[in-house]
Amino acid sequence: MIVDCAVYRDGHRTEGPDDLSDALEAARAAGDGFVWIGLADPTEEEFDLVSAEFGLHPLAVEDAVTAHQRPKLEEYQDLLLMALKTVGYHPADRSMTVGEVMVMVGDSFVMTVRHGPDSPLKGLRAELEKQPELLRMGPATVLYGVFDLVVDSYLDLVTTLQGELDDLEADVFAPGRARGVAERIYGFKREVMRFRRATLPLQEPAARMLRPEVPFVPEPLRPYLRDVGDHLHRVIELVDGLDRLLSDILNANLAQVSVQQNDDMRKISAWAALAAVPTMIAGIYGMNFEHMPELHQIWGYPAVLAVMAGVCVWLYRAFKRAGWL
Repeated sequence: MIVDCAVYRDGHRTEGPDDLSDALEAARAAGDGFVWIGLADPTEEEFDLVSAEFGLHPLAVEDAVTAHQRPKLEEYQDLLLMALKTVGYHPADRSMTVGEVMVMVGDSFVMTVRHGPDSPLKGLRAELEKQPELLRMGPATVLYGVFDLVVDSYLDLVTTLQGELDDLEADVFAPGRARGVAERIYGFKREVMRFRRATLPLQEPAARMLRPEVPFVPEPLRPYLRDVGDHLHRVIELVDGLDRLLSDILNANLAQVSVQQNDDMRKISAWAALAAVPTMIAGIYGMNFEHMPELHQIWGYPAVLAVMAGVCVWLYRAFKRAGWL
């Protein structure tokens, strides 16, 4: 459950008490430190032990345990909670998995709770520990680090999806392959919509964190958060572009299928017309009337065959010039 727990003072990791409450008291007593505790997929019973030590708000505990939260920023009494969606893409089966990361910032502590296998937080603690100037800004630095890492993973995923979309677009416009691509387009569009639901709601929390009234976020940290917000806006614009392009590709695919069907119908109609002429003539001479002079002429049979062949050749050339065959 607990991945790591450490006390940070003056931007550096220090050896602290093993007990969570003792570690928190030590950080608060120092005045310039905080406790960072990381948890992975905690159960309700496991999280109750942690929440009791840190005095977390019941609604924050419910959000952290239940997961499946919409990306958001919540302010409780003496607590700031941010929920983010983590997204992983698997090119082998063109599927997307969605996890969740929650960051809770309070008085001299920060807690990260992750759910799902596609967490980008591996290595984050080590990277932040290499930047003591950031860690000196307090526990909100971890919130910035998680936010920045998740948004960067979105940018990487957008690049992957753009490559997949280029391949899909090539298949749509490849000769003879338009009819089998519609299902892939719908599936890809569904995954992009899941990605969009993870990124679009983050606009409001990203803007709110820049406001002075938001607790636990020091002023020197706001330019860093503003930079992450700019990256987030870029991600949202790219995802919107992917969604629009997918709609255009789908319309192009449907138009191609419709054109192909029209071509098929023209060919069928042309061949039906070619077959109809000899059928009509043969039907006339098959009515068995007695007074049909051509039946008693030696040239009647070859003449009728010649007329059939001539009309069919003329129709074939006419349809060929019209592009029906």
